[in-house]
Amino acid sequence: MPGKRIGILTGGGDVPGLNSVIKNVVYRGATDGHEVIGIRRGWEGLTHLNLDDPQSKARYVLPLNKENTRTIDRTGGTFLHTSRTNPSRMKAVPEFLKSKNFPSAETTKKGVTSTTFDMSSQVLDNLSKLGLDYLAAIGGDDTLSYAAQLDRLGFSVVCIPKTMDNDVRNTEYCIGFSTAISRATDAIQRQRTTVGSHERVGIFRVFGRDAGYTALFTAYVNSLRCGIPEYNFNLEKMIDLIMTDKRNNPSNYALVVLSEGAEWEGYSVREYGEADAFGHRKKANVAEDFSDVIVKRTGEETVVSDLTYDLRSGAPDYTDKLVATTFGNMAYDAIQQQKRGLMAAIVDGRYAMAEIPDPKLGPRKVDIATMFNIERYRPSYANKEGMPVFLTKR
Repeated sequence: MPGKRIGILTGGGDVPGLNSVIKNVVYRGATDGHEVIGIRRGWEGLTHLNLDDPQSKARYVLPLNKENTRTIDRTGGTFLHTSRTNPSRMKAVPEFLKSKNFPSAETTKKGVTSTTFDMSSQVLDNLSKLGLDYLAAIGGDDTLSYAAQLDRLGFSVVCIPKTMDNDVRNTEYCIGFSTAISRATDAIQRQRTTVGSHERVGIFRVFGRDAGYTALFTAYVNSLRCGIPEYNFNLEKMIDLIMTDKRNNPSNYALVVLSEGAEWEGYSVREYGEADAFGHRKKANVAEDFSDVIVKRTGEETVVSDLTYDLRSGAPDYTDKLVATTFGNMAYDAIQQQKRGLMAAIVDGRYAMAEIPDPKLGPRKVDIATMFNIERYRPSYANKEGMPVFLTKR
């Protein structure tokens, strides 16, 4: 394969392990005589890039080499930075492009009409002007949904799934998930001492807007009750289970973990703020609302801990570094083999290249029948023989 120019970007929320992907693509590419160009701030780097403006070019384009990526895998976050940008649904066109006509669409939600613009033509134009032959896109279901569109438009894309929610379809594992569970476990184990000392109910909130994997697996390895978005629990029953746990505990305390999108019967998580580029508004803290109900109905004291952003901060654990390193090399191998429209994945417990997920299907959800005990509001521990190592189905 003659020398090529490979672009690489990270989109959406950061997770530990992203820099390992970037470094491995760069090192392999440099060794084989290819150029690797970092696109900064995710898809924004391709919608807002003005190659006629040196400041814009410096902000959004970063040539990568062995020297400037040598140590990046030692830390978390993303060396290329990120944003939540959807080029097909831009709320505003950059000033230098105001004279151009981009396809627009109007949507009305709750009485408010808004206009969005599809800037895919600008993305393709910048990819062409940068002389890129391939683009490696690292992201969750939102970021990869646009990667799928770019593939349909004819540009050569390979993808790497990352999200601490672990909810990207066509793979059983996403970079960032293991570190999130490790961090949640550490935080919960530390807080047992203070929750137990005061004989309280500890309520932990973790990420999981649409899928409950982070809460479910945290509960799985810590033997906790949990609430997940896929199943609206009965409030009285959950409170009774927690109070029973508390009474049966020699230290007279109990713990429960909730996904940010968890709900109980008759309750909906409150949202606030403006929707992001993918239509998501911020969610109010369900753990606070659940705490208020427990206090009112039982008189017990609670401790509420929002673990969300702490779980995605810092360096990756062993599993995430292993998977990120492998996924990066798999994506590079696909480029070397001139394949496109594929995503590095784990399928049936094995590394594989899979199709980029169809955005219309949305995120992958917890299979309640096999993974969640609806009687005990706990993970299901039975019948795991023959399951993939991460206990999930793609």
